[in-house]
Amino acid sequence: QAQLVESGGGLVQPGGSLRLSCAASGTGIMFSFYTMGWYRQAPGKERELVADMSASGTTNYADSVKGRFTISRDNAKKTVYLQMNSLKPEDTAIYYCNLDRRVWGQGTQVTVSS
Repeated sequence: QAQLVESGGGLVQPGGSLRLSCAASGTGIMFSFYTMGWYRQAPGKERELVADMSASGTTNYADSVKGRFTISRDNAKKTVYLQMNSLKPEDTAIYYCNLDRRVWGQGTQVTVSS
């Protein structure tokens, strides 16, 4: 089973940028075959899909982040990224990496506040 470790979260002012990384580990996992995704959960809210990318490169984005966030992956490094630009206070949440819609990372806090 794969393990996912997120990094890159933190505190940023509105309009700022953050780049989240998620490294997958576990011998034998065929990273390139899996859909990878980023989800987020704010206090009192349901966890929601932010963005994902299939093995073929097809991407999905939540309407709230389209044009601001970009998901990418480096299969050689078994890593998925989320570049977040023009951050808004409503982006504040714990961001979770996801593999194959079934394996979760521990999450990384993103706080957007002035």
